Amino acid sequence: MAENTKYIDTKETSPSPKDFKSDQEVRWCPGCGNHAIMNAIQKALPHMGIPREKFAFISGIGCSSRFPYYMNTYGFHGIHGRATAIASGTKTANPDLSVWQITGDGDSMAIGGNHLIHAVRRNVDINIVIFNNEIYGLTKGQYSPTSKLGAKTKSSPYGTIENPFHPGELIIGAQGRFFARSVDTNMNLNQEIFLEAEKHKGTSVVEIAQNCVIYNDKTHAEITNKKYKEDRQIVLRHGEPMIFGKNRDKGIVLEGLKLKVVELGKDGYTEDDLLVHDATLKDPGIHLMLANMQYPNYPVAVGVIRAVKDETYERKLENQIRQVKEQSEFGCVDDLLHSGNTWEVK
Repeated sequence: MAENTKYIDTKETSPSPKDFKSDQEVRWCPGCGNHAIMNAIQKALPHMGIPREKFAFISGIGCSSRFPYYMNTYGFHGIHGRATAIASGTKTANPDLSVWQITGDGDSMAIGGNHLIHAVRRNVDINIVIFNNEIYGLTKGQYSPTSKLGAKTKSSPYGTIENPFHPGELIIGAQGRFFARSVDTNMNLNQEIFLEAEKHKGTSVVEIAQNCVIYNDKTHAEITNKKYKEDRQIVLRHGEPMIFGKNRDKGIVLEGLKLKVVELGKDGYTEDDLLVHDATLKDPGIHLMLANMQYPNYPVAVGVIRAVKDETYERKLENQIRQVKEQSEFGCVDDLLHSGNTWEVK
């Protein structure tokens, strides 16, 4: 658990994870990574100290977007690519709600890409969870904006010739204040991240590397396989040195303007030489480099990579409305209707 993560005692203050499960039959494929992600969210929600009726889960279209049906909360299953717009409107109109957008890589980064980057830029206080399986699963296996270069799919039988989006690069490049990454099977880390996302005021984006057992099985296996995941992932925690590896003998240092992987005890490197993660840096430079680390040259960074405080869109909107009201010469609609030139018709 992150050092600054505080769980709330749920015995008296909140419902249990079971209370967040609806009575609907879950129709995801057996073995789909969606099951683990939903379980982690349902386990994290009671620890947020928020009444169940204050949660709203919003989705677009895709396998992951069936999520609201399975939650015993308010929810909205929207249209393709428009979940971000609906979630933004929901939060702006009802600032006291905890709004969660559930979306896939196709739903959020293709048809919904424009809405996504502008919500991030505006810093609307919503939590966006991107289920990234690098494929269109619901429509049976076409390549998506995050599919690897050269991926052979039903719509790219000879391999894609497009460079994929990297969600972290896209979000941080759009002035994102909060970005985290995890994998579907890491239940404990996912709960930590969801709690941090809810505490963050502004748009939080969480990318989950999710496995589609039918159309893109093992697409993330090079970093999630149990045999070597500890050597190919690094868990970032604010205030802690960037150390990783099965034997905790590797780390990340900054040399010049580049990150470098080093072995502790070799070439004179010690733990004191390692970078200490600071998720609150306003300058996105280091965060962008961390989010872009890819295997085999680097371990893939998971955990909260960036968490920078800033004023939210809805707070700015509230302040603007209040200021306009205070400075307005009109106290009510009647004042407005009887202002300026008026005529009496006889």
